[in-house]
Amino acid sequence: MHMAGADSALVVAAAPRRMRNADAAWPYRQDSDFHYLTGFPEPDAVLALLPGRVRGEVVLFCRERDAARERIEGACIGPEQAVARFDVDDAFPVEDIDDILPGMLEGRTRLYCHFGRENEFDAQLLRWMRRLRSSRGGGVVPREFVALGHLLHELRLYKSTAELALMRRAAQVATTAQREAVRAARPGAGEYEVEAALLHAMRAHAAVPSYPPTVAAGANACVLHYTANRAKLKQGDLLLIDAGAEVECYASDITRTWPIGGGFSREQRAIYDIVLEAQHAAIDEVRAGRAFTAAHEAATRVIAGGLCSLKLLPGGMRSVLKSGEYQRFFPHKTGHWIGLDVHDVGDYRVDDEPRMLEAGMVVTVEPGIYIPPDDATLAAKWRGIGIRIEDDVAVGARGNEVLTAALPKTPDGMLALCGG
Repeated sequence: MHMAGADSALVVAAAPRRMRNADAAWPYRQDSDFHYLTGFPEPDAVLALLPGRVRGEVVLFCRERDAARERIEGACIGPEQAVARFDVDDAFPVEDIDDILPGMLEGRTRLYCHFGRENEFDAQLLRWMRRLRSSRGGGVVPREFVALGHLLHELRLYKSTAELALMRRAAQVATTAQREAVRAARPGAGEYEVEAALLHAMRAHAAVPSYPPTVAAGANACVLHYTANRAKLKQGDLLLIDAGAEVECYASDITRTWPIGGGFSREQRAIYDIVLEAQHAAIDEVRAGRAFTAAHEAATRVIAGGLCSLKLLPGGMRSVLKSGEYQRFFPHKTGHWIGLDVHDVGDYRVDDEPRMLEAGMVVTVEPGIYIPPDDATLAAKWRGIGIRIEDDVAVGARGNEVLTAALPKTPDGMLALCGG
């Protein structure tokens, strides 16, 4: 809390339980910021950081143990175990928060919080402020609400040794899941059968998906966020699988594009080789001291040049880069931060300049080429080819580490795994 100041307080709420439909709830997933600060896995909890508090600066409010409720919902941690297990200084029943926390905030001039994220918690904060102003008779009451995001998200951008270990584990599980999925990817199978193999492997390794997986056969791969996963695989199709695993809230994010039924066509292989070369060029730029944008620029140069060499775009690389015509087939950026969130927090620009990469940052590198199936300006042999290759790359002090390197991406390695 030295970043916020000794006259400040920080208050963060756990993620609420969310209903899927009627009385069926979604599987619970903790708020990423709350997890980062506490590791506490339950809803109905609030963290307060109170610099200088004599009886403990880190205070947690959480549910009390209740035998009747636990008989229905399962055991909860309770305040006593919260202190013992989660390294907080003090803990109280969340049911008593209205009577306890407002007094702890008296004397603080600034309150850091995620105001505007959860309406119910916002209303609770405002009730506490009104009570303090009406009943404390001149005491110092927080008069400034400060968005917590930038302060906290700068910390989250740099992964610790422990965080990187969890991300390696998430990458390992996602790699295993894709290998299992490829075994289910045969002509005649449904995309949903491949998805089932993915999910089975993740859950078998005590992980969950970090986002809804894309299992896109043939021209479905040209839909960037395809998640219907209902079509059948056909002989000669490519199968794009974009699927990450989450381990203790830390994510991985991998994409591979597999040849189904034995091999690449000539056109598929030509596009694949360009995307793979672009990814290698981009990964080489993921190093301390390089701009975040350098990877995208490197990938774009390769893709633009490759598309021109195949006569899929007219002219030369320089003119295509200048006009932006390459975006017709490469419409997205090459990567993003990854960590507790798949698209993780952190500024991409600082003082209106591209951010420089530093040790501890982790990014994805994911160039792709997508040729729409209805593009009548191109020969039919090119239409409907969609290829993306994605890995998670950690920036180190002496280079980079491809966390997802265990999953093949060379044509020979992929054919070996596909049985081609």
